[in-house]
Amino acid sequence: MIYAKKNISNVAMCELDCAKCEAFLASKEMNLIKTKAKEIFTKTKLPGCAWVLNQYVGCEHACNYCYAKFIAKWKPTDYGKWGTWVEAKINAPELICNRKVKGDVFMSSISDPYQPIEKDLKLTRRILENLDKETNLSILTKSDLVVRDIDILKKFKNLAVGLTINSFSGKIKEIFEPNSPSNEKRIEALQKLKQDSIATYAFVSPIIPGLIDLEDIVNKTKSFVDYYWFEFLNLRGAGKEFAEILKKEFPASYKIVSDSELYKKFIEQSTKTIKGLGIKVRGIVKH
Repeated sequence: MIYAKKNISNVAMCELDCAKCEAFLASKEMNLIKTKAKEIFTKTKLPGCAWVLNQYVGCEHACNYCYAKFIAKWKPTDYGKWGTWVEAKINAPELICNRKVKGDVFMSSISDPYQPIEKDLKLTRRILENLDKETNLSILTKSDLVVRDIDILKKFKNLAVGLTINSFSGKIKEIFEPNSPSNEKRIEALQKLKQDSIATYAFVSPIIPGLIDLEDIVNKTKSFVDYYWFEFLNLRGAGKEFAEILKKEFPASYKIVSDSELYKKFIEQSTKTIKGLGIKVRGIVKH
């Protein structure tokens, strides 16, 4: 395992552009931990899939509502704060070779496969190159970097690519999703993917009272999105730190999500709105 923080002179990037990766890490003051996995496919109970692919653990997007933060409690304390470290399973492309699994595969559940470091690491790209093209694969990301790999994505026989979309911009986005690409870029990525005949979906999340406009999102995307997933905020899963931020910055939203009866009514009303939009909905996650 190699650990990098600020001083990354000892990082050997293995089949990658070392200079670019080191410059990136130094500029972000990010910890990169290189690991070797024994297995790359992991069984899951997530809705709509049988397996998950997590070539990265941790995410630079640093979304403070992220449910995957729970994984940090099993990591060394010197990794740093969530959003400042990433584990990369550097042998994942080799593990994926000549592998076939039955059931749908989801990439990824505890990271973003196209977070900033992927631009130079190209770990996700190399996995896609080696992955059996008959795999039933669903990719979910917040990044428009995914369009870089359209040439490979088009080779899969059963693939869908989703972008997480919400209404966050300006101050709200800076608070909730400081390092992720804008929603405008994500929507443009969905449009580009669809133009290249790749199946697309929008994962509308997190749905927070007063901070998301469901009808606006659908109107902006329905002409090039095949189906939708919707996910309501899981306040408990988002953690105490996020709850405090929401309470301080958006008290009206917090009042609803922290009151079981008020939140239940909001979810019921929003679900009714979703069902009336005339779109294909694959799932509504209510936690």
